[in-house]
Formats: sequence, C-alpha cells, structure tokens
Amino acid sequence: MKMLEGFSQSFEELVKGHGKAIFNYIFSLVKHKELAEDLYQEVLLSAYLAYPSIKEKSKYKSWLFTIAINKCRDYWRKENKSKHFWREEVYSYSVTFEPAFIPEEEVLHKFSAEQMAEKINLLPEIYRNPIYLYYYQDLTLVEIARKSNLPMSTVKTRMKRAKDRLRPKMLSLA
Repeated sequence: MKMLEGFSQSFEELVKGHGKAIFNYIFSLVKHKELAEDLYQEVLLSAYLAYPSIKEKSKYKSWLFTIAINKCRDYWRKENKSKHFWREEVYSYSVTFEPAFIPEEEVLHKFSAEQMAEKINLLPEIYRNPIYLYYYQDLTLVEIARKSNLPMSTVKTRMKRAKDRLRPKMLSLA
C-alpha cells in the first residue's frame, strides 16, 4: 500500500510540474478548449498507466509530450476517416436522391467558375501556384510546401497575399 501511495504522489508531482505545459501544447495543436481538455485527460490516463515503466526521471517531460502528440494524431486520424466518410459515402448516397441542377443554374455556376479561374490567372505565378494547388488539386499546405520545395511559412504567406489580391476582384463576381 505504501508503494502505491508513493507512486501516486510521484505521478501527481509530475502532473503538477508539467501538466499546464502539456495542456497548452495540446490546445495549441487542436485550437479548441473542450477538445484539448478531453485529449489532456486521455494523455494523463495513458501516462498514469505507463508511468511505472519509465526508469529515467529526466525523460518524463519529453515522454509526456510524446504521449500528447500521439493522442492528437489519433484524434486527427479518426476525424479524417469521419470526413472521408462524409465526403465519399454520404455524397454518393445524396447524389442519387438529389435533383440535378436546373440548366440555368448549371450555366451560371460554370460561368462564375470560369470567371474565377480568369481572376486567378491574373495573379503573379508565385501566388497563382499555391492557390491552384490548394483549391483545384486539393493539396494541403504541407503537401504544397513539399512539392514546391518552400518553407511552410512562405506557402502560408503566399496564400494570404493571393487571397488579399483576389478579394477585391471577387467582389465583382458576387
């Protein structure tokens, strides 16, 4: 019984020492307070169950951060599967039951898509490429950075500048 009390007290000290940093780290990744709280609880549970297996006290902090990022990754994987289901399964189901476009709507939609493509083509190439890859090729910012051999910050900056340049041009389409 004494050993269990020592174990619990030792784990409690670990949480007091690093808990706030772990929570802030999770929150910075998921950007949603309630979700961060849930993931933080999962991290603590996993850490508590595996705590006796850690031999070196110097590795506790990095060990907790590793558990935190793995819990976030698990959550994102689960979310992506859910989104994939909604994108593919539900869409294919709904297409069979939704009425087709009215011809006039289809023409208007095609016309505005063509106008939008024209506006995008007016952008300088350094801004046009990330917009095209993101919106027309469905690549993520990470994939765009990798494909174009650019740092992520450069890709984000170019996307923002492209959107800033497109915004006034798009008002004429509305």
